[in-house]
Amino acid sequence: MQSQNEPPVEANPDQDGQTVEIDLSSITSLDLTSFQLPDLDPVELPPNLIDLDLTTNRLSKLDSRIANLINLIKLSFRQNLFNDAAIEPISSWESLAGLEVMENLQNFTNLQELWLGRNRIKVINLCGLSCIKKISLQSNRLTSMIGLEECNALEEIYLSHNGIAKTEGLLKLVNLRVLDVSSNKLTSVDDIQNLTRLEDLWLNDNRIESLEDIAEGVSGSREKLTTIYLENNPCAQSPNYNATLKQIFPNIQQIDSEVFA
Repeated sequence: MQSQNEPPVEANPDQDGQTVEIDLSSITSLDLTSFQLPDLDPVELPPNLIDLDLTTNRLSKLDSRIANLINLIKLSFRQNLFNDAAIEPISSWESLAGLEVMENLQNFTNLQELWLGRNRIKVINLCGLSCIKKISLQSNRLTSMIGLEECNALEEIYLSHNGIAKTEGLLKLVNLRVLDVSSNKLTSVDDIQNLTRLEDLWLNDNRIESLEDIAEGVSGSREKLTTIYLENNPCAQSPNYNATLKQIFPNIQQIDSEVFA
């Protein structure tokens, strides 16, 4: 009997004991969350996958077959063990190559969501992912936001719990609605003043001193912004903290955990 933590297999017996072949080409979604897989060797990867979820496994290198899944729209590697030493050589990949540096993603032109939280990634490189709409790199080892500049379709960015000291490379991301850079090392807010569609801004647990800096940095989205998190910054201790933010952002609906009717 197949254990609960075994990955799916290509064929299964029917009630008469006959082997039933599964048409892998018809499978577009594969969820292997929490199988604790050290590798993907026992797994058949359907060629037409749109959604591949490998969250919470023990993967330390990328399976080269993933490079051929050019129809992928959503790809998740959250909570694995990727690092430099274990990554396969970048030169052996045609498309998705070393996760640590995220290079050679050009063939994944349909990819819209990429979830890479809780790994050991140090550098962002999303060049060529013109359709990407959501990117999560939470809880990695990033010190810079450089690498997102050409992803003009981005609507949501999640970069919390890294070591980022400056918001940068965002000026061209005019479709951005959600930006989460909480729990980093920011002292100011830069490079987002031209963004006019920003609705949610998470800046909590940083080192931002001034609410005036927030007003200037988010000037393009003053009318649009509905949610802002700034708690656990020095500026959150400012007199009339909530009142000042309401004045800066007239349509604000939530400040930190406080939701307004």
